[in-house]
Amino acid sequence: MSTYPHFHDGRRALVTGAASGIGRAAAIKLAEAGAHVLAVDLNAEGLNALAAEVPGIEPVPFDLSNLDAIGTLPTDVDIVVNNAGIQTVSPIQDFPVERFELIMKVMLHAPWYLIRQSVPHMYAQGWGRIVNLSSAHGLRASEFKSAYVTAKHGLEGLSKVVALEGGPHGVTSVTVNPAYVRTPLVEKQIAEQAAAHNMGEDEVVQKIMLDRVHVKRLIEPEEVGELVLFLTGPASASMSGTSYPIDGAWSAY
Repeated sequence: MSTYPHFHDGRRALVTGAASGIGRAAAIKLAEAGAHVLAVDLNAEGLNALAAEVPGIEPVPFDLSNLDAIGTLPTDVDIVVNNAGIQTVSPIQDFPVERFELIMKVMLHAPWYLIRQSVPHMYAQGWGRIVNLSSAHGLRASEFKSAYVTAKHGLEGLSKVVALEGGPHGVTSVTVNPAYVRTPLVEKQIAEQAAAHNMGEDEVVQKIMLDRVHVKRLIEPEEVGELVLFLTGPASASMSGTSYPIDGAWSAY
């Protein structure tokens, strides 16, 4: 049962990274609220499984690093959720240049392109919602994540500029800033850290992942999806230009 049944009836939402994790949860929440969701991801199999499970979701297999082709994606959307993300952990002197550039393309350049081509439709109708999935790393930094932290801090700035420009047109723009969420991306990091430190995975979560988090638990994707829905819902008209941490008090430092 949706928190806002039928609120998004007739609206179209584009969600990136929708085949798993936060993107999948956000796509489901928006579809349950009545939106027709364009689910974008490299993982076509995951998208097809999602669409078979949830009515109102249309699979759109796409590589967001192909910036020249982003213009082929639908632009007549009322909601954009920029969620797709990748991670590489390495000291900066050893960080692969091509990996840095890929992370910038997927996590900062692609959101800019998508917003740029979507806001004319939103402006014309006087309503639009843009939710950018940032991170606690959009507000803080950690060692060995120079590309990820750079992209998330850039996304924070982009979101604020869009909020200022879009406000007079009824378009809001916010970031959501979770700590570690139980997603395939994080589960991969847990396994890698366990191997690197010769620790059990539960120990990695408690001693490494949640070191700065005071609510000692991984966040579930559905919790973040619910916040995304709230930020597009009936109370969202003046929620713009700011960040919404869901980080167990990490950013209270």
